[in-house]
Amino acid sequence: MLKVWGHNMDPISDRLFRHMAWANAQMFAVLQTLPDAVLAYCEPGNPWNVAMIVQHMAGSATAYARLLDETYQPAWIERPTTTAACALVAAACADADARLYQAAQTPQGVIVRRDHPTLTRARTTVLAQAIHHATEHRAQIAGALVAHGVMALNLDDLDVWAFGDAEGLGA
Repeated sequence: MLKVWGHNMDPISDRLFRHMAWANAQMFAVLQTLPDAVLAYCEPGNPWNVAMIVQHMAGSATAYARLLDETYQPAWIERPTTTAACALVAAACADADARLYQAAQTPQGVIVRRDHPTLTRARTTVLAQAIHHATEHRAQIAGALVAHGVMALNLDDLDVWAFGDAEGLGA
């Protein structure tokens, strides 16, 4: 499927935000096929397990979107206790990813936090952090699974090359 970037978004940002949403969705789809026990897996040296990471990942994406679209509504993402329950976390993450994509169409400006008015961030910093944060946590989840011998989440299957192939635009 051929997509054209947003009206106010450069083609690189467009591709990066669409890739992030696609890679997140792919990761959640893989997690939902695995036994519930994987939610308790941690990677060496990291006390956070898979369930904690996906909750944090979706919750942070939602928080970044709230900062950018200035909705500020409270959102709490429940920690999944089964891999089937990851569908609810995936839905929250997909919603946040769509909102982040929309926010990326207006990259200029500064965000002033209502709860901490002296703390400001450039919108571009929050947008870049949203992409980096998702990538970081997909890698942590893959590492936790591999540390326990589960090879189901191959990060090469989630890279930008794979996205290009999946999208039909080529790598």
